[in-house]
Amino acid sequence: MGRAGGRRPGRGVRGSRRWVAAVFLLPALVLLGALVVYPIGFSVYRSLFDASGNGFVGLGNYGAMFSDEAIVTALRNNVVWVVVAPTVSTALGLIFAVLTERIRWGTAFKLVVFMPMAISMLAAGIIFRLVYDRDPGRGVANAVSVGVHDTFAEPVPFPGAKPRPRADLRPSGGGGFTTRSVVRAGSPVLLPLVAAAQDDVRGARVAVAAGPRPGKVTGTVWLDFTRGGGGRPGVVDRGEKALAGVVVEAVRGGVVVASARTAADGSFGLPAGRAEGARLRLPAANFAAPYGGVDWLGPALVTPAIIGAYVWMWAGFAMVLIAAGLAGVPRELLEAARVDGAGEWQVFRRITVPLLAPVLVVVLVTLMINVLKIFDLVYIIAPGSSLRSANVLALQLFQSSFGTDVDEGLGSAIAVFLLLLVMPVMIVNLRRVRKERRR
Repeated sequence: MGRAGGRRPGRGVRGSRRWVAAVFLLPALVLLGALVVYPIGFSVYRSLFDASGNGFVGLGNYGAMFSDEAIVTALRNNVVWVVVAPTVSTALGLIFAVLTERIRWGTAFKLVVFMPMAISMLAAGIIFRLVYDRDPGRGVANAVSVGVHDTFAEPVPFPGAKPRPRADLRPSGGGGFTTRSVVRAGSPVLLPLVAAAQDDVRGARVAVAAGPRPGKVTGTVWLDFTRGGGGRPGVVDRGEKALAGVVVEAVRGGVVVASARTAADGSFGLPAGRAEGARLRLPAANFAAPYGGVDWLGPALVTPAIIGAYVWMWAGFAMVLIAAGLAGVPRELLEAARVDGAGEWQVFRRITVPLLAPVLVVVLVTLMINVLKIFDLVYIIAPGSSLRSANVLALQLFQSSFGTDVDEGLGSAIAVFLLLLVMPVMIVNLRRVRKERRR
């Protein structure tokens, strides 16, 4: 008699039907081999040859990679990216997910935060290139910084003004000016300035040459410029404008012994007991250039600025995944902790975060793999003058393989090295997935 059910020996899926599984798997295996295995193998092979592809150099490209200053900078920046960007994105995602869990408009807020994920890296790069523009009239970041600065900082009276040539004033460092000669009571000091903006002196009173005053060292600060031409250099001519509000300091031995501000007619007076025998200084605070904002895309800040753009895009991704995990947290545990007297911070730190640990690891690992491959944002946002300072491995791979100094051997070595950096993170992720399946 045949077997129960009429099955023939070896007709199970694991028997003679294995060829059926092979047929179904074959297209995927072909694609995997063509798009993954072959490129990896060829990159390893090509990394062992020179730029021409004919000369075998062994591990020479790998040695050159670690001796190249641009690649070392890229590697250093990649470390910063891997440490900062995933951590900040995950932390913000966790905060947003927890804080918006029980509010009525939480869904709308999550939608707004997640919306940048719908924007391509190219579009985000263009947006933030404008956001970080140095001109406050175009760049949002500098418009905000200039607004805050101008709100709390004392305005500069006459930015850009400077002494008239051959006047008794010399630069004293930092943008200030000091008289060459010492001052005496009874001998008024004339401090002529030029190059003050017309908008700053519009409406100013006519300058009046200060006269001697008992017990005072007097003088005048004015715009030594006669409208329409004419006038005598270094002399207060009729119609010339006074510079009011200019700080004048008496300095002796590098120490300020007295100070005053010019009046509406440009005159000032200092106590003779302190100022006599000293030199007069017009500090740099009178002439400092207007605050132009922060050079966000300069060599010092370009990498943090680009990381900020990345966080803006990916914090929504982290928030959505963490919110999904938060929905599965047993509410009974949270309520029991609150009944036992735990505060919201204790509930968050002792219960919510430990229960969300698997989700947080998934988000963190995913973002770490993502930032190791970051290329678009850096290439688009960083200007040419700061591109070397913002360099990352993926961008250096592109430049070495397809840039002006093409060296496919070095580019392949960078690609292999980047793969080796990604592999440990991928292995950790795969092990975590297997553990989750066993549960």
